[in-house]
Amino acid sequence: MKGNPWVRPYVLTSGRTTTRHRLFMHTLVSVPDFDPAFADRLPPEARSLYERAGTTAESVAELSAHCGVSLGVTRVLIGDMAARGRMIINPDTYSSPYDERLLRRVIHGLKEFA
Repeated sequence: MKGNPWVRPYVLTSGRTTTRHRLFMHTLVSVPDFDPAFADRLPPEARSLYERAGTTAESVAELSAHCGVSLGVTRVLIGDMAARGRMIINPDTYSSPYDERLLRRVIHGLKEFA
């Protein structure tokens, strides 16, 4: 699903740009117990993130890219669902986004695309 070009990002997040959760681009997110009724009540952008995370744990960046939702909006929507107990934000396995192990994974991933 691609984001609606007519809807401004601040409308999707009610003007919020931050969340109380620490979400890096590489932070893994998952849905512990997928609830179809909950998914049906979500706006399309949040629904696509929730449904995709319900199938497998993915990073914030992967969810954003696959669902066509901007990274900032993705972070806020994930934070909202995590606050409701609908998503789990997995503990970071890297101490920072500049961790050498993470950078190696990124380089390896880029080489796969080439």
